[in-house]
Amino acid sequence: MDETQLHKYEENGENGQPVKKKRSFGRGVWTGVLCTLGTVIALLFFGGSLWNKSFGSIDVDETKLAYILSLIDYYFYDDTDDEQLEEGVYKGILEALDDPYSVYYTPEEYEELMIDTTGNYAGIGAVLTKDLSTGEVSVVSVYDGSPAQQAGLQTGDVIISAGDAIAEEEDLDIFVRSVRGEEGTTVSIVYQRNGEEKTAELVRSQVSVPSVTYRMLSGDIGYIEIADFSQNTKEQFDEAVAELNAQGMKAVVFDLRYNGGGLVDSVTEILDEILPEGTTVYMEDKRGERTTYRSDAEHAMELPIAVLTSGNTASAAEIFAGAIRDFDYGTLIGTRTFGKGIVQSTIPLSDGSAIKLTMATYYTPSGECIHEKGIEPDITLEYEAPQDEEPYDIMRDNQVLKAVEVLQQQM
Repeated sequence: MDETQLHKYEENGENGQPVKKKRSFGRGVWTGVLCTLGTVIALLFFGGSLWNKSFGSIDVDETKLAYILSLIDYYFYDDTDDEQLEEGVYKGILEALDDPYSVYYTPEEYEELMIDTTGNYAGIGAVLTKDLSTGEVSVVSVYDGSPAQQAGLQTGDVIISAGDAIAEEEDLDIFVRSVRGEEGTTVSIVYQRNGEEKTAELVRSQVSVPSVTYRMLSGDIGYIEIADFSQNTKEQFDEAVAELNAQGMKAVVFDLRYNGGGLVDSVTEILDEILPEGTTVYMEDKRGERTTYRSDAEHAMELPIAVLTSGNTASAAEIFAGAIRDFDYGTLIGTRTFGKGIVQSTIPLSDGSAIKLTMATYYTPSGECIHEKGIEPDITLEYEAPQDEEPYDIMRDNQVLKAVEVLQQQM
């Protein structure tokens, strides 16, 4: 998920943002219907800001809405939650865009999203990914010493549920709220491995998410895995490079196979440290307005480079891979990337909620839009999962070994 942060909610209607106005229901609403609505209507109209009859190009039928709510209030078999109904209206507007990346966040959900970008939370210590085509949620990696590791969760495990939340039925942003929680509380995780369903009871603990992990491989080849591009990734990246340089690094493998994206500013700052002067990515909105990110001539990583990619390499990670490819600055190894070539911005609203909107398409330095196409690697190589249940060993990873082979030839 590529996100640039818009810092305020324009309540005066400037910059195309919604105008907050108070408005009554207007004429034509049945007296009998109004008597059944009570506080639901008061909440839904949120001071009237949402339901102006002329809301952009949308002509909201207040009578129809009021009648539907009256039917729910009178006939629905269970109690209703006024706040949930209100939030459902806002969510429905974003869902109507038919864009899986444009969503409405309640204040609680937005708070969780901000935790994702800062990298500190109480949870189980596992990175999860969701296949948008199948809905399947799986484990990307498990942090050392985490509750997930202690419970035996492994990379590749398919998560079925967390407590009462079913993984396939919810957006990943929402599902992880059930995985996380207060430190010291317990969550029941149901998962599947090799067709066998298992259950683990995990006690949540404080987790500091490392965006970057690194080590030195044989032959003075550095290995840097970037899990996502968050606010603290650039700092961790610089530390990794400095430490590996101190150890005599002569080539480097960047592992983006499980990197689902993150912040545009984060990935472009890192590319500025790697690439020579030039455009690293540019974006265009529907009005044709362009935003360009560039690397300067001050820094460049003058080492042989290999980048590992997979179908889970998405969004900001594809910006990274596309720039390396177009600059002809390294060898891409693995499988075709996911193909998310659009950019979202998160806009906080005045009540603590937020919306995330797809606002632009991005293009690699050569001008290619990779949306729904992905990036083909220079060397196509499927990952060969070990047949046993031994813990992951990087020196048995066939894609890493191929990268080492390629870099040794270039050194």
